[in-house]
Amino acid sequence: MIATLVGSTGLVGRHILTSILDTKEIKILHSITRRPPKVVSENDRLRVHVIPESSKWAEQILKMEEPTQVFFSGLGTTRADAGGFDEQYKIDYLLNLELAKAAKKSGASTYVLISSSGADSKSYFAYPRMKGELEDAVINLGFKKTVIVRPGIIVGDRERKRFFEQPLHYIANGVGWISPSFKNSFAQDADVIARAAVKAALDDREGVVRVNQTDIISLGQQQ
Repeated sequence: MIATLVGSTGLVGRHILTSILDTKEIKILHSITRRPPKVVSENDRLRVHVIPESSKWAEQILKMEEPTQVFFSGLGTTRADAGGFDEQYKIDYLLNLELAKAAKKSGASTYVLISSSGADSKSYFAYPRMKGELEDAVINLGFKKTVIVRPGIIVGDRERKRFFEQPLHYIANGVGWISPSFKNSFAQDADVIARAAVKAALDDREGVVRVNQTDIISLGQQQ
């Protein structure tokens, strides 16, 4: 089986990369990225395509000699990092959808999206509405299997620290020491989310598979 991953330098994406390389089912992994991921050394199963201009990523998906069967997207940014919601929308929605369409056109049968627990296309708030609209759009593309992973607060060490997230992470980790089950109800570790995403991608289910926070814990904490 051949897989492709976008977002491999992000908090969840880099764990998806290592989780995929830990599996036996996926023989080749293509990572399309602006810069090389730092989390792995050389691996003969990994093909890294460093393409600084994300506008060329869809073209790369379509021209690869080894067609993708499973496509993972951990791609996303924040309003602050992007420079405003309009710029965030270009990445989180428009680029994600363009790449999903390219994956479908190239023959991928399974699509995996790291979304958000509050995603709702009918929300009055811009961020959850955008996430919900993306979920609806990729489902409508008609992959044989579409996996929507909906974590709560994502806990882990980012390459770039986000000041506003740090208090939430401290709270989540503090609660985790006292009551791991309570922490898991609203916050999940990035590596657990990644393992859940990969396991959901590789199981026998078809159609739309929604992986909520409870599912993330049950799947992702299994070794």
